[in-house]
Amino acid sequence: MTTSDRSPFEQSALASGLLTEQQLDEARTGGRWSEGDESQQKAPLTDEQLADRLVELGRLNLWQAKQLLDGRTKFNLGPYWIVDSIGSGGMGQVFKAEHSVMGRIVAVKVLPLSKSTPDAVANFTREIRAMARLNHPRLVKAIDAGYDGNVYYLVTEYVSGGDLRKLVRRDGPLSMKKAANIIYQVAEGLQYAHSQGLIHRDIKPGNVLVTPDGYAKLSDLGLAGPLEGDVENDPRFGKVVGTADYLPPDHVESPWEPTPAWDIYSLGCTLYYAVTGNVPFPGGTTSDKARAHCKLRPLDPRRLNSKLSDEFVDIIADMMAKEPAQRIPSAAVVMERLLPWIDRSILSSSPAAFTGDSPPVVATAPPIIAPPVVPSQTQANFPEMPKPLPDEEDSASLEVETTNLVDRLTASSLLRSITRPLMILVLISSLVVAVLVIWLLMQLLFGTGSPPPALPAS
Repeated sequence: MTTSDRSPFEQSALASGLLTEQQLDEARTGGRWSEGDESQQKAPLTDEQLADRLVELGRLNLWQAKQLLDGRTKFNLGPYWIVDSIGSGGMGQVFKAEHSVMGRIVAVKVLPLSKSTPDAVANFTREIRAMARLNHPRLVKAIDAGYDGNVYYLVTEYVSGGDLRKLVRRDGPLSMKKAANIIYQVAEGLQYAHSQGLIHRDIKPGNVLVTPDGYAKLSDLGLAGPLEGDVENDPRFGKVVGTADYLPPDHVESPWEPTPAWDIYSLGCTLYYAVTGNVPFPGGTTSDKARAHCKLRPLDPRRLNSKLSDEFVDIIADMMAKEPAQRIPSAAVVMERLLPWIDRSILSSSPAAFTGDSPPVVATAPPIIAPPVVPSQTQANFPEMPKPLPDEEDSASLEVETTNLVDRLTASSLLRSITRPLMILVLISSLVVAVLVIWLLMQLLFGTGSPPPALPAS
């Protein structure tokens, strides 16, 4: 069968280098349906049926099959072959990939073409350099960076398992011991980052990677910024950045004064989520959530998880104190407070235990040393690959960068300070008028109408 005689799906599969003609022919030949009438059994497979068959045979995974059915053929970024989709966020898409020569499994964060503005590229470069500065077993390590055409990417170590958000959604609220072990490890990495003069600014369950063995790493420095030095050169200086469900009140109210206390508050919200399965203030808009973090108290976590001890809840409350002066002062103190629930094996864990360098689930490109040449195609490039479906835990749990959130909150507070006294004055005036009207009606209906008594004669 010539290439021109093949279906669009088969042509895409061959052009991508993910499959050979022999693999396609074997899948098509072995894909006759055992059920149905004779005409159905002899009918050629549709592209969708052939894709399903290749997934069953382990030649493709579901994500690769979807890309090929959509006509996409480019699965490499420089020397890295994209194997699967891991997730997406406001700062980019993350994919599982394999180095075409070394065979190492890595994670690749991609800045989508639609967001590759000069400012976005500069911010992405800052993230790459920030990660390059850090070397700690509790932080996801940067391995490489580059660009393919006009697509910029960052390569990090691949951590097997999933993030804390997915873990809680799958298994429900965690026990105190399991949650403490995870948060302890994150605090260890956070303490190191703070000691290097960096603030994370986006601590949340989705950025905490957890292996099946319970080892945890903090990821994603896309919103990180300096804690000291020339902080005004930070492009996000004076802005409210992060994720609405985990915004510290002092970040909202004073975004030009970054401190480690911001990350401690967000880590407390993450611990709250880990043991309850709920964000501290569900529902509402970004402004509603920011205002709640500043003014309201979250529901007592014991109402959502009756197995929590008073001492454990006290730690959460102290991490989430509204006033920074009343908050746990550092990540090191968080670690100390969590020690009663810590598995001692975590304290002596080897950094090698964190990296999930497992082989890919399916075959990637055929020859490793000499990968197939992918035809140059203007319409079939990597940035056009669709994002993964959003993980809809709550619609507001997305990265936000709002320059006027503080102004909106301030204006709202000013408006309330003006309207409330006016409303009280109007209400009192209305009550006085109502009383006068009732009194006049009573006089008209029930008054005697007799003249006032005469003055005594002189």
